[in-house]
Amino acid sequence: MVEVVAANPQLRELESLVIAIQTACKTIANVVERASITGVTGLEAGGGSINIQGEEQKRLDVITNDVMKRALRFSGKVGVLASEEEDNPVSVNNFPTDKYKDVGLKTTSFNSEVIVEETGGKFIAVFDPLDGSSNVDAGIPTGTIFGIFEEDPLAVCEISDDDIQDEKFTQCLVNTLRPGNSLVCSGYCLYSSSVFLCITLGDGVNIFTLDRQIGEFILTHPRVQIPKRGKIYSFNEANRYEWDQPLIEYVTAIQTGKGESGKQYSSRYIGSMVGDVHRTLLYGGIFGYPGTNKNLNGKLRLLYEAAPMSFLMEQAGGLSITGKTRIMDLVPTNVHQRVPCLMGSKEDVLEAKKYYDNCSDPEQIAKFNSRKVW
Repeated sequence: MVEVVAANPQLRELESLVIAIQTACKTIANVVERASITGVTGLEAGGGSINIQGEEQKRLDVITNDVMKRALRFSGKVGVLASEEEDNPVSVNNFPTDKYKDVGLKTTSFNSEVIVEETGGKFIAVFDPLDGSSNVDAGIPTGTIFGIFEEDPLAVCEISDDDIQDEKFTQCLVNTLRPGNSLVCSGYCLYSSSVFLCITLGDGVNIFTLDRQIGEFILTHPRVQIPKRGKIYSFNEANRYEWDQPLIEYVTAIQTGKGESGKQYSSRYIGSMVGDVHRTLLYGGIFGYPGTNKNLNGKLRLLYEAAPMSFLMEQAGGLSITGKTRIMDLVPTNVHQRVPCLMGSKEDVLEAKKYYDNCSDPEQIAKFNSRKVW
């Protein structure tokens, strides 16, 4: 990272922001590792706590969300935050409580979809604090996803609590909804057999591994490049008969060795996006969370899941699309907008895209066109 910043002085302010993210990831890694011991598994408030997605929040969702917000806030570089676990926008200048003192953390009592902070920070941070949190009880890998945008100097958000719900706030929010091609940094932290921090500043992808003996992330995978083609596909096949017909045909072809490579692909699916993308990045192949008949737009959020991961994938030489369109080019219309997603080795993704391009079924085309983004 130091080398990238040295070559691009305009990114110097990102240094302290990335250090803040590293600190948050170390804290979250410790909280996740000790979750069963400290008793913070299970649902928030014993059940019934629902986030903006309509999903029941886990205690760890709330704790890790607060860890990320505090770390980013005190970096002094962030003006606006957006998170999966947030609801209504409020100021971040709230006094911390001791809600989770049993795990050595202080948390703030606010809930917000976008947090507007008048610190003069020039960056917008978006994140999913604990992807795959429902897997923690079973010891399955989880992760944190983050993306950083540079704030538009012509759309600076300086809003008081009194302005939160008015037109001024609405316009400010619209100005912060940026396409993935505006990202200046993105990454994820995987909590698994080791703790891996994967990050790009727009000049390639590097993966660091946490050395617990010294408490620092060590560069272990420099300049990561995804293989041009893999032999692993990663989808939730329980939804197979709800998928688009072109995708069913593509997956059938690679399962049976009738795809372009002539090789029979293997299936690997964890159910945690960070874990599945990490494996795909290293071994190649294709990962997807496509739209279904039930969820036309898929379930991945464009702003803080699909776009940051797409930036990483493309920086490593891969590709990420909805099925037809490059995800990095999509402009979010709201913070929690969902999008179908296929990403991985460039040749594999382009092969999948051909099935969509060649689809002439009027019923399927009508379904594609009914999606919010396509």
